[in-house]
Amino acid sequence: MLPKSAQLIVAACVLSTSAFIMTIQHRSIIQQAKDASITNGKYALVWSDEFNGNSVDTTNWNFETGGNGWGNHEQEYYQPANATVSGGYLVVTGKQENVGANRYTSARMTTKGKHEFLYGKIEARIQIPVGQGLWPAFWMLGANIDSTGWPVCGEPDIMEHINADSLLFGTLHWNNNGHVQNGDTIAYTPSAMHVYSIEWDKSSIRWLLDGKQYHEVVIRNNVKNTGAFHQPSFILLNFALGGDWPGQVIDTGKLPARMLVDYVRVYAKK
Repeated sequence: MLPKSAQLIVAACVLSTSAFIMTIQHRSIIQQAKDASITNGKYALVWSDEFNGNSVDTTNWNFETGGNGWGNHEQEYYQPANATVSGGYLVVTGKQENVGANRYTSARMTTKGKHEFLYGKIEARIQIPVGQGLWPAFWMLGANIDSTGWPVCGEPDIMEHINADSLLFGTLHWNNNGHVQNGDTIAYTPSAMHVYSIEWDKSSIRWLLDGKQYHEVVIRNNVKNTGAFHQPSFILLNFALGGDWPGQVIDTGKLPARMLVDYVRVYAKK
């Protein structure tokens, strides 16, 4: 697979002049945003996956498989075949497809054991599918989950969206004498490409949509038993179908549906 810049040049040969100019402008804006994020003096890029290859890079990602409901009575069976790389994007596809007792398939990926992070800015540029029963997510779990369990490990949800709602959900889950959560929403156009981020330091975790903050949870000095968020966490990307939150009715007319991920990046504070 050619790098994105090379793909752009090849594509330009078969596009009209106006389409070419629009594409150049689009990529230029993305590059400017990337450069600003790296060079603004606040953060330095420490890890990323730009999805420029021919397939998912398994030095970065694990596939979690199965159709056991995943604690939320989800209806999909997760399998690697539903995550592909094409045109510089990770493509996670939800399908109506029978595997065992499951009538749908999708994919769930993690960086567990390969790339785990403590503090910094974690972000991804994603275009999500919209429709009844669709539940895409970009999130994290504490790296110690196998020894502590959930919710003791902590869970920052950077992006969750359900159904055809016009709300983005950003939420923190942890244990404080039982499961507690602290989240907020922001209205937006979910079907467009957006940059979803958190900025995480010893004092707080802040949620951003396209660079604009809309939520913050204070974790300074382990307030409210937030010690889980002073330990490393790993990244997850998944696309669920059905479940307790979106409901069990799935609009099959929207399937196959695709979540496109342009990149996942992690920055450390300088």
